[in-house]
Amino acid sequence: MHSEESTPSQFELFQSPTNRRGVITSLGLTGLAFAASSQGALAFLSRRNDDEPRVTVETSASRDPDITGVDESKLPADWMRRHGRNVRAYANFVDGLGLRTIRTHDVIAVHARQRGGLWNELPPRKWWPRMGYTLRVVERIALEMNEPVTDIVSAYRSPAYNARCGGRRGSWHQANLALDVRLTSRASRVTRTARSLRDQGLFKGGVGSYRNFTHIDARGENVNW
Repeated sequence: MHSEESTPSQFELFQSPTNRRGVITSLGLTGLAFAASSQGALAFLSRRNDDEPRVTVETSASRDPDITGVDESKLPADWMRRHGRNVRAYANFVDGLGLRTIRTHDVIAVHARQRGGLWNELPPRKWWPRMGYTLRVVERIALEMNEPVTDIVSAYRSPAYNARCGGRRGSWHQANLALDVRLTSRASRVTRTARSLRDQGLFKGGVGSYRNFTHIDARGENVNW
């Protein structure tokens, strides 16, 4: 899950390829912050500072075709009837991120779940870029460990579904900025790597340690649990 640092203060993060030769792109990482309230993470704040850490990577058009696209036949028919059009659009958005260790289908499928007869939902379209940011952070962690993301346990959770799951009212999953993930290594190693890269400037956010998965979000301040 580790990749080589270009300089001691920079860390690589995959961006979507824009041509077959690949390009170098950059993203200011610490300009994302959220404000949580009793109703959940409601306010999205953005700022830009040229002195903030940046994440750059040289991308390539060569990708495993199994990474891209969504297999609609493997999604619940009832859920697809409600979300079909947005499913394809969201899959196209995730494909456009150029990820190499995270399957687009897994990002979509984690939303097609229900608790107590209540279906989860796709996030609001205007919030899609938030998950793009967090997916790239997780991608960088996976590259650092030289491992694929084997399972997405949780991503966006609608407020009603979050309550059914026993989630905290201010959960960052409700803001579409949090992922619970598994890699090949034990969760404790993933957690250590995520915190190490974060503390070196990859992102600002929460890293939660659980027995068999790691929570990663980019709320704008560093929090451990």
